[in-house]
Amino acid sequence: MEELKNKVAASGLITIDLERFYPDREPTAFDIKDFLFMEMLLKEKDFREALDQHDWSQYAGKTVAVFCSTDAIIPLWAHMLIASKLTPFAERIVSGNIESAFREAFIQNIRMGLGVENFDDKRVVIKGCGDKPIPDYAYMEASKILLPVVKSLMYGEPCSTVPVFKKK
Repeated sequence: MEELKNKVAASGLITIDLERFYPDREPTAFDIKDFLFMEMLLKEKDFREALDQHDWSQYAGKTVAVFCSTDAIIPLWAHMLIASKLTPFAERIVSGNIESAFREAFIQNIRMGLGVENFDDKRVVIKGCGDKPIPDYAYMEASKILLPVVKSLMYGEPCSTVPVFKKK
């Protein structure tokens, strides 16, 4: 009787699951409107006092999305002042909404965690299915990082891949 061989295991393919880089927690919102007069007008003295009285420690170790949900005109120095208050506590500060903060955290996790030295001249598959929804920008970021070093890049599962790139 002929021995069964696992062709996928013998292929030398390396599978990358982008779920590994999924941010471990949702970003926290910091809405500037809560520090404005009538949620519309920035009065410098009142704004500075409100920021001084705010409990910044609640942002310790978090990704914070800084935005204004009203149509107020916020001077640029106000963003700088908020950053100066958040920096001692927050892990990451993003100018934008929760979605943009999540995106930035996901991309940074990929950039820091992928370790391209492990994929030099290798055949790589970026996993296509999983438990969490992986956004398109995560696939694009991983591809940008891997393309200069891999022998080939594919999408899908090791048993059924879509070729994306092959070094010539």
